[in-house]
Amino acid sequence: MDATPAATWDLVSDVTRIGEFSPETFEARWRRGYDGPEVGAKFKGHVRRNGVGPTYWSACTVTACEPERLFEFSVGTDGTQVNNWGYRLEPKDGGTLVTEYFRLETSLPMRAYWTALGFLRKRTNENGMRTTLERMKAVLEEGQA
Repeated sequence: MDATPAATWDLVSDVTRIGEFSPETFEARWRRGYDGPEVGAKFKGHVRRNGVGPTYWSACTVTACEPERLFEFSVGTDGTQVNNWGYRLEPKDGGTLVTEYFRLETSLPMRAYWTALGFLRKRTNENGMRTTLERMKAVLEEGQA
């Protein structure tokens, strides 16, 4: 992205803006007294899977928070994490290389789900990450971050 790591960090770590970028999570709110990124901070994301169907709220917890380098969060309750999402930032050619990633937790129910339907979800996740990053890039490069 043609933006500094600082500007990019400000955007990817502001969960309240995810609705501008994600094709599935259309809003998010900090909760339990948190108002910004830090390890342990709680927020909830309002999701419509594949952009259709019913909506639901997902509980999330920030698991890694290194300004201008790494922002990661887990999805699930305090006792049961379902998956992790994150953004890695690296300075590159005067801008920032951003890598969004997804990591599945390895509980037995999740392994069964991914064995049966994982190929579909993998494609949806890849397309969603591409869309999210393209939308973020447009905002950063237009100077609207």
